[in-house]
Amino acid sequence: MIPAAPEGQPSMVSEPSIGRTSSLMAVASLVSRITGFVRSVLLFTVLGAGVVNDSYTVSNTLPVIVYELLLGGVLSSVMVPLLVRAQGEDDDGGEAYTRRLMTIGGVSLLAATGVAIVAAPLLTRLYLGGSTIANADLATAFAYLLLPQIFFYGVGALVGAVLNSRNAFGAFAWAPVANNVVVLAVLVVYFAMPGEISLDPVRMGDPKLLVLGLGTTLGIIVQAIVLVPAMRTVGFRYRPLWGWDPRLTKAGGLALWALAYVIVGLPGYMITTQVAAAATKGSIAIYNAAWLVLQVPYGVLGVSLLTALMPRMSRAAAEGRLDDVVSDLSLGSRLSAIFLVPISVLITVFGTATGIALFGLRGSNLDSAVLLGATVAFSAFGLLPYAITLLQLRVYYALTDSRTPTWIQLFSLIIRIPMLLLCPVLLRPEDVVLGLAAANGLSFIAGAALGQFLLHRRLGHVRTGEVLSTVGRTLLASLIGMFVVRALVQLLSGPLGQLPPLASAWIQLIAAVVIGGPIIVVVMRLLRVQELTPLIGRLERLVDRGKARRGGPG
Repeated sequence: MIPAAPEGQPSMVSEPSIGRTSSLMAVASLVSRITGFVRSVLLFTVLGAGVVNDSYTVSNTLPVIVYELLLGGVLSSVMVPLLVRAQGEDDDGGEAYTRRLMTIGGVSLLAATGVAIVAAPLLTRLYLGGSTIANADLATAFAYLLLPQIFFYGVGALVGAVLNSRNAFGAFAWAPVANNVVVLAVLVVYFAMPGEISLDPVRMGDPKLLVLGLGTTLGIIVQAIVLVPAMRTVGFRYRPLWGWDPRLTKAGGLALWALAYVIVGLPGYMITTQVAAAATKGSIAIYNAAWLVLQVPYGVLGVSLLTALMPRMSRAAAEGRLDDVVSDLSLGSRLSAIFLVPISVLITVFGTATGIALFGLRGSNLDSAVLLGATVAFSAFGLLPYAITLLQLRVYYALTDSRTPTWIQLFSLIIRIPMLLLCPVLLRPEDVVLGLAAANGLSFIAGAALGQFLLHRRLGHVRTGEVLSTVGRTLLASLIGMFVVRALVQLLSGPLGQLPPLASAWIQLIAAVVIGGPIIVVVMRLLRVQELTPLIGRLERLVDRGKARRGGPG
């Protein structure tokens, strides 16, 4: 067993540099998010914002929810602390414990997937409600083809947790790229095929239906398979191992609370989908695409940072170094702020331009792209609270507490549902999707506030003040930078108005990055945002290295 380190002393377990690990994972996440985003743009371009895209999105919702809530955090976060503890306590480095956990987890996933497939008609109707705008039969047909993803998402989460607990992050970060490449190829094949998917009647043997549904599932299968070689690299050979380890009782309890976390979240997704489906055609697809846009910046920093922090926090919690847990919580929150706040402000100020630039490739999609951009703008303020909430959940899981995240999820749901139900009452049908996006963002703020309060009660001082200080100064700098660019765009509105909408939108976004970005950095330095210093130092070293290669003064 690894002895507990004295309070405030470093762990005896060698830890990789959080900066280096996060940087390497950020590259993988960047490639993953770029290919995933290209996939989303191509999907929107090929399917448009209509009944087929709505049906496909609804049917893909359940496995995607499992991905976001399990693979994106819950299952891997529950398992990593348990695996880390077993590696330190067991003579075999936790191998038998890991094999038993994976065996039971795999069988449970297979059973859950089978139940979901049998219940496909019920699930799609739960999501669509009584809407006559969406096509329930088409959504059900897609569901039969897409729901098997649940098993492979879960297997990927199990394998990823084993790899992460052994400080092997690369394969898990790169695996989604393989999935995106497969689906991009599928979309190209789908687009090249003649005809359209039959809507009345819906035919299960429709070639385009099968290509889109089975091709999407194939991408998730490949995503799980590419992780297998990495297991051998870290020295783990999986063979089914039955039997019961008393510690699995604790794992089962944590998993039950993780399942409760998923179940608590489902009503929010169902009501959101039902309200969107009853509004206008394409609202489901627009809401989903806007969410995917917000996932790009979070995925580049948030996923890589949180995945790299999780083993550190787990070991610190296991060794009783709670001050180190708090330090990592504060660090993760502040690093998230200096990256996500400027992007949130950019998206808010230039929302319409964002929608047109990314989704207005076809003239027939232009109106939908404008609405999509507005939806992103109305929800961008919730990006940082979302990231902080997931970081807080990692802290609870590091402390082997999966109950509190479930209560936080329930609290957020209670805040969100009344706002969701008010959207069709207070807003025009075409504006309902904007209200849904704003309600989602507000619920993230409520969840982050409660999570921070509960952590304060449990851990004492959690450095909330320094996090809010960093957020406030970064927000001020971002507003200054973006409004300078906004003013410049207004001055040039005449020439820009003569350009095609797509060209004008891209010019605005490029100006926001090229002009607004440096202004934000300068103002942040003037406001003494200390978290920016390591980034500036790294850039300066890269510049000096480039000068040295060219023989210039170093």
